[in-house]
Amino acid sequence: MLRMEIPLLSRFRLPLLLLLACTCASAQTKRPMTFEDMMKMRRLGDIAVSPDGHWVLFGVTDVDLAKNTRTSHLWIVPATGGDEKPLTDLLAGESRGRFSPDGKQILFQSARDGGQQIWLAPFDTAAGTIGEARKLTSISTEVDGAIWSPDGQNILFVSSVYPDCKDDACNKQRDEERAQSKVKAQVFTHLLYRHWNAFTGDKRSHLFLVSANGGEPRDLTLGDEHDVPPFSLGGPDGYAFSPDGKEIAFEENLDPVPAISTNSDIITLRLDDPNAKPVKISTSPGGDHSPAYSPDGKYIAWRSQARAGYESDRFRLMLYDRNAKQEKVFLPNFDRWVDEFAWAPDSGKLYFVAGDACEEPVFSADIEHGEHGLGQLTEHGEFGDLHMTPDGKTIIAAKMSVAAPSEITVLNTDKILKIVDMVAVTSKVKSDSSSVVASHAYLAEEQITHLNRALLNELDFQPMESFWFAGAGKTKVQGFVIKPPAFDPNKRYPVKFLIHGGPQGAWGDSWSYRWNAELLAANGYVVVMINPRGSTGYGQAFVDGVNGDWGGKPFIDLMRGLDYAEQHYTFIDKTRECALGASYGGYMADWILGHTDRFKCIVSHDGMFNPESAYGTTEELWFNEWEFKGTPWANRALYRKWSPMLAETNFKTPTLVVHSQLDYRLDVSEGYQLFTTLQRMKVPSKMLYFPDEGHWVQKPQNSQLWYKTVNDWVDQWTK
Repeated sequence: MLRMEIPLLSRFRLPLLLLLACTCASAQTKRPMTFEDMMKMRRLGDIAVSPDGHWVLFGVTDVDLAKNTRTSHLWIVPATGGDEKPLTDLLAGESRGRFSPDGKQILFQSARDGGQQIWLAPFDTAAGTIGEARKLTSISTEVDGAIWSPDGQNILFVSSVYPDCKDDACNKQRDEERAQSKVKAQVFTHLLYRHWNAFTGDKRSHLFLVSANGGEPRDLTLGDEHDVPPFSLGGPDGYAFSPDGKEIAFEENLDPVPAISTNSDIITLRLDDPNAKPVKISTSPGGDHSPAYSPDGKYIAWRSQARAGYESDRFRLMLYDRNAKQEKVFLPNFDRWVDEFAWAPDSGKLYFVAGDACEEPVFSADIEHGEHGLGQLTEHGEFGDLHMTPDGKTIIAAKMSVAAPSEITVLNTDKILKIVDMVAVTSKVKSDSSSVVASHAYLAEEQITHLNRALLNELDFQPMESFWFAGAGKTKVQGFVIKPPAFDPNKRYPVKFLIHGGPQGAWGDSWSYRWNAELLAANGYVVVMINPRGSTGYGQAFVDGVNGDWGGKPFIDLMRGLDYAEQHYTFIDKTRECALGASYGGYMADWILGHTDRFKCIVSHDGMFNPESAYGTTEELWFNEWEFKGTPWANRALYRKWSPMLAETNFKTPTLVVHSQLDYRLDVSEGYQLFTTLQRMKVPSKMLYFPDEGHWVQKPQNSQLWYKTVNDWVDQWTK
């Protein structure tokens, strides 16, 4: 929920009537957000902190709706706050800025001279400016994910290459031959031949090391047939340097059929021994991710899942003692997912973020005391991209809320805003899981960037309100309501009922450009959102509640949540409601289509219509095999039990189908099947098809069409 700021009269010395008059006038000038407003907003990229702790470097993406482009540039701001300013501005754009260990250079990636390469620019630590950049790499397969070695002598990066090629000349020749060939056919000999929105082909991501002085990059995983690191949609890096720069740790999935495996392992490799072989140090059958060495070199920490084949198992923190060569679970009873973490400079603490109900707060835990030293440090909003200043006194992070996109926020570990009574982290939901008692000493926060302040001040955002109700089995479930701009409690409003994807995802106090709740409310709707069984942030037992039960408890939770909202918010017009969902939310929209007539319309985006055909056309088979307890031939009854397609004779609700050609998670054929069925059943329906998008609609003008088509469809049936 959003915190209300209360003006201090004594500070401003304004008469009360004058203050109220100004406040009312200000409120009257605010207006609903438009799609064009959202596209004007600058988008915060990743963050880096200078070695002296004085500067914060960050990426900023600008969208040009007319040109249908998104361009990233590097910006900088003093860590204590002040004027933020751009450092780079070339048309090609720049991203992933990183300070050298001595603070005198900045590394970044840019395609300003062709393909994306590493560039280095001198940095003036006093003025906060950079000099002329020089190109470091010229590898034909391009560069991504570059990081400095701790001594500043080398740079580690990722590039996608042919495993059997021993040098760049071979990769370049192979790519040119393929580009010139008039035959574009491919031969597949293994699964995972396509992933997310692209065919994988014969290339694999490899780790490379290049001298900061230039020269030929060295392929550290030469000949490896696996991706290093594995495919990821974002999040922490899958590799790291040891503090002395003589070793790296990285993640890799060594299983022979990666399409059915989530078992990425943590592997180390000595760099000071040319004959060194990779050493696997993790033992979990589940996924192990994002290794990071402690600054003193004693430990490697990473995030780990205990169960094989389950991508939504709880992410635990692991600690590996490098001397003893032993790993252990850190905070074993902390029943939340650890999404990312950062070491304290003295190696005595780990700071991390984890979803808790609708928030993503920052936590800290002492290495020595474990759960007895666990504390929650923030109260509202979603935090990420954590960084510590060298003195250990300041946490620098990105923070967003449902009413504001990400900005950089500073948390001072010496300044406690308030202390709340000791509470159990899992107390918000009934769960069989063990709970952890954590102290809540909320730190003082200071926002040091204001990328969209002027625009946000013009917009009328209503706060997100939370409510709790009894779901299936009387389990406590959380829901949310966002009112429309210029809300009038005496009016009755139509409803957009949003259903999140995953299914192991969650609605919360966070900003989105793809499904923006404030924008969906802006044209006169109450937005209702429920976190049903399967949602994250309420303990692993709650997450697991969707497994094998896709149309069961989650459906009941959703319907009871909407019932509660209708009963307790008198401004809701329950005769004018539309259900909208994407991915698993699209599946649930399809399920709703055949199991209730309470909605005036439905929007089904990239949903699963036929679980049996979806199994044969998806890429990550582990997901379907876990959620439906096996393959279709081994457990056909469950695939059919939860098949929206098999309730087609009940379809009556007008439905908009949205699907994209490059969606390999849920193939476009799922959308075709649904639309064909609706048309043959003579149900009012329309299909919005994107030939150039994947599971997410991301291109600016495509996004504009998506919002217009969706809003027009809902208006047609509810207004």
